[in-house]
Amino acid sequence: MASSALTHSVAFVDLLRAFTRIGLLSFGGPAGQIALMHRELVEERKWVAEEDFLHALNFCHLLPGPEAQQLATWIGWRLHGWRGGLAAGLLFVIPGAAIILALSVLYAIAANLAWVEALFLGVKAAVLAIVVQALLRIAGRALDTGLKRALAVAAFVGLFLFDLPFPLIVLGSGVIGMAVAAWRPALLALKPTAPAGDLPERPWRSTIISVALWGAVWAAPMVLIALTLGQDHVLWEIGVFFSQLAIVTFGGAYAVLAYMAQEAVQGFGWLRPGEMADGLGLAETTPGPLILVTQFVGYLAAFRAPEPFSPFLAGLLGAGLTTWVTFAPCFMWIFAFAPWIDRLGNAVRLKGGLAAVTAAVVGVIANLTAWFALHVLFAEVGQRQFGPLRLYWPDPASFEWRAGVLAALACALVFGLKWSVLRVLMAAALGGMVLVLAI
Repeated sequence: MASSALTHSVAFVDLLRAFTRIGLLSFGGPAGQIALMHRELVEERKWVAEEDFLHALNFCHLLPGPEAQQLATWIGWRLHGWRGGLAAGLLFVIPGAAIILALSVLYAIAANLAWVEALFLGVKAAVLAIVVQALLRIAGRALDTGLKRALAVAAFVGLFLFDLPFPLIVLGSGVIGMAVAAWRPALLALKPTAPAGDLPERPWRSTIISVALWGAVWAAPMVLIALTLGQDHVLWEIGVFFSQLAIVTFGGAYAVLAYMAQEAVQGFGWLRPGEMADGLGLAETTPGPLILVTQFVGYLAAFRAPEPFSPFLAGLLGAGLTTWVTFAPCFMWIFAFAPWIDRLGNAVRLKGGLAAVTAAVVGVIANLTAWFALHVLFAEVGQRQFGPLRLYWPDPASFEWRAGVLAALACALVFGLKWSVLRVLMAAALGGMVLVLAI
């Protein structure tokens, strides 16, 4: 596919102004963020052609990480090379990251206050309704063939009942999709690709330089931690875990949240049950990618095991490290593969792998929904193992009736009145304070 020409050149200072505005207004998850960039950059400023914007969006869906942030980085790269991509990508993230960091500090200090617990009871109930909405929306769009529905069910069963590793689900689905695309692409509803036409030369040199440079940037803080604090320190654990997560974050924040929550709560003991929902509630109400919820986890993990630092400084280091290892790979993927975008658009097997992963992500989000529902609605949730089968076993006596009422209210607002995410979160938070403090 030949790339469409830009209508006019763009001054770098104008790019900075545009992406500062986008970074401050990028609420509503990836759909809202992509729509905002389309309106600002394609429709109003006409900096990017419609065809190129959609082609780049499809390309970003192929990559692990937040697709909206990567699309912003690609647009900056398209307009002003490396410095444009770096500026656009950072401006898309920094406002939300700064707000999440400030809220994480306040949360760590005030988490045991009665009014804060009441407020976040409502937030958790609202998040449950929001995740159910995301599940239904994504399922309706992604599960358009029988094979895709089977992959979604298999992913849910594998995660919820057999506790299979999340990376195995993602990678296994991708392999299945690539094989099916080569054999029977109709099973994944893949459309025939257009003739390749005149494609640019393979940009190997640019890709190798990008991988080497950004790989070093990605690894730099981990090398420093290993040399100064050692591999037993919580910062090393945080860096390794979120670096691994950055490689398999297909499907957005919702897809990896249950895996991240289970590891952070049960594996490392960084958070208490329910706090992950609090973090997602904070991320839902702030601009920037939802994957910034990882920063909340990194802050609390280091804040609660601060030695040899103070809790506040350790929390800042944990949050900064988490953000670094989460987003450095995003820049690496874009700068390494953006020059290949016209070639990748015709890769049928790659599209098949993506389609299968997208279908499996529906099952992953269903697992997240079930996990959230159990931990929001019940104070005590145990597990029972029957060979390879793992069952969650909530204690009926620990049912949180207030959370049930607030979850029902949030569902009514989301599905009945079609309220926005921010309004639902605010209403549920207020309802939590009324139910807990006034009754």
